[in-house]
Amino acid sequence: MSNKLESETDVEAIPEALTERAQWICWREETRNGDTTKVPVNPKTGDFASSTDDRTWSDLETALEYASTGRADGIGFVFTRTDPLVGIDLDKCRDPETGRPDPEAKRIVQQLESYTEVSPSGTGYHVIIHGDFPGGRNRRGGVEMYDQSRFFTVTADHVDGTPTSINERQDALEAVHEEFVAEDDTDDGIDATTGGRRDDSGQNQTLGLEDEELLEKARSAGNGEKFDRLWRGNTSGYDSQSEADMALCCLLAFWTGGNQLQMDRLFRQSGLIRGKWDDVHHADGSTYGEKTLERAIATTDDFYEPTTSTVETSVDAADTDTGTASTLESGIVEQGSEGVDRVYLEEKNDLLETRIDELEQTIADQRDQIEQLTTERQQLRSIVEQQEDDLEDTTEPSSEKDEETSSLRTRMQRLWRRS
Repeated sequence: MSNKLESETDVEAIPEALTERAQWICWREETRNGDTTKVPVNPKTGDFASSTDDRTWSDLETALEYASTGRADGIGFVFTRTDPLVGIDLDKCRDPETGRPDPEAKRIVQQLESYTEVSPSGTGYHVIIHGDFPGGRNRRGGVEMYDQSRFFTVTADHVDGTPTSINERQDALEAVHEEFVAEDDTDDGIDATTGGRRDDSGQNQTLGLEDEELLEKARSAGNGEKFDRLWRGNTSGYDSQSEADMALCCLLAFWTGGNQLQMDRLFRQSGLIRGKWDDVHHADGSTYGEKTLERAIATTDDFYEPTTSTVETSVDAADTDTGTASTLESGIVEQGSEGVDRVYLEEKNDLLETRIDELEQTIADQRDQIEQLTTERQQLRSIVEQQEDDLEDTTEPSSEKDEETSSLRTRMQRLWRRS
């Protein structure tokens, strides 16, 4: 099925529990550093959207209208803490040619027994249920669960044999989470409920800044410009993207109080996210992203305290590929707020500049066409004038010349009308 919803039948396949909510965005595929990623798009403006900013969302109709223009590759639904929905993403578990699922994925879909559709790539499934996320780890291997601050692409490619409605499946969700997602018996110093670090006494150190509040503070800090560059995917000044990944993760560790779940959620919204983030890179089954977050937390000595107006810290970070430590940030000082809208204005400015370049190129092309038509008209006019002179010198013009002159005059008239 196409990523774009083109028929009324497709739209009707989307459950009412989704269509009635104004939590829709569009998305388009972009290549960043060699990896393909889905960038959220505001259906109302065409600017970048955020899964934590409802000002960049719309109703379904608006999202469909924008997607139909061809400026987006599809539509998506944003999960929030105020809705009762949980999305389960099953990745790389379906043969796109035969449509056959892996045995494990088939069992999960049957156990959840709620609305299920095929992902845009055709290699996975999205299941949406009514329920509450059990807490703790939200991803392991090819199974991910989200209930807020993330969006699901929506294809309406409903899986035959599954419910067409979104059902209450709390018990099934908890069972699937326990078997396929929850932490194992090892204790890595991360609180299983909140994702935050624990101190020596076992107390959770999570501070609980909301995502948008955190981003605003990070951008307004003394090194806010550097944070903003990394957040937008700018790796200039770093020898590799892995080093840039670690730099951003160290900053996120500071601002989140070492909350690994929140760090992961935020990093996935940044311009640095790439396919490598979810690739298994270690013998223990850990992904590149998981290990990067763990190292960032381990190398961060101090964490932001909301009650303190000025905080100074030195963050040592390691390149995740070489393990070589280097000081990436120092003297993080909170300053006056610059406003959470700044990043959107900058992105909008970039889009406007691109549009201006496109329009200037279009104007230049049209000018070239006008010059070509003007030259051709002048040439034809010269030919006609020459033919008329020849006719005056001939008492009985040949029919062949009459036809040629008539043809030339016809072409001239067409050109004059066009000009």
